[in-house]
Amino acid sequence: MDNFYIITNKLKDTDFSITNEVLDYIRQNGKKGILSQKDQEGNIIQGTVPKEADCALVLGGDGTFIRAARELEGLNIPLLGINLGTLGYLTEVELHDFRKALDILFHTKPSVEERMMLRGQVEDIPAHSAMNDIVITRDGSLRIIYFNIYVNEELLSTYQADGVIISTPTGTTGYNLSAGGPIVEPTASMFVITPICAHTLNTSSIVLSADDIIEVELCSGRYGRTEHAVAVFDGTNPISMVTGNRIVIKRAEETAKMIKLCNESFMKRLCMKMKGK
Repeated sequence: MDNFYIITNKLKDTDFSITNEVLDYIRQNGKKGILSQKDQEGNIIQGTVPKEADCALVLGGDGTFIRAARELEGLNIPLLGINLGTLGYLTEVELHDFRKALDILFHTKPSVEERMMLRGQVEDIPAHSAMNDIVITRDGSLRIIYFNIYVNEELLSTYQADGVIISTPTGTTGYNLSAGGPIVEPTASMFVITPICAHTLNTSSIVLSADDIIEVELCSGRYGRTEHAVAVFDGTNPISMVTGNRIVIKRAEETAKMIKLCNESFMKRLCMKMKGK
């Protein structure tokens, strides 16, 4: 690899000292490094990503990595995370090993792992993508909300809960896990539906094929009350919903591409990260 596109979380590297250290090492080895250009809200400015980029180096934590995956969706650029965060489940490289990792990229062709993403659309509002999950939850009031879940236009179930998580396999180690959902091998192709604090004895998660189409319909509350909810994509891009609104969720056409440098199994890496190593 010769051309590297660098995405930095400036809250993790406030003076860009780490970023410059990475950039200097790339250039010292005769390679090209380009820093991402962002707007005032921290979004990558569309049209500024170099087409010749062989790899995107993401300096930050899991949140930074997930955001970068969404913003580079469809550009066919594999990502490698350098961990500046805490857990670093998605970031492949620890900071003290970045030179070793870059040396591998300079001289070999690494393996690339593809992860499925979600695409969700509320009514006629433009759709958004998610690498981890799409969450529909109550907005404002602390009351539970009522919603129907349809799979391929057939009613699956009606819930009374704080909300529901629609997760990718990658996202199952996040909010889904905290809500009692199962962990799924990250390269699998499937959805996991996990209700949040459901007011029922049946609170089990449901695993579906990635080819299914899921719809979540916000219902009226008790006594016919109009309910308010919000759909959130990887914790961002909130879209308000009211009774009668539906969000349609399906597998995104594009995948997130992650560079893999280590040969650790999924289970070994999971155990290490969950123990804080």
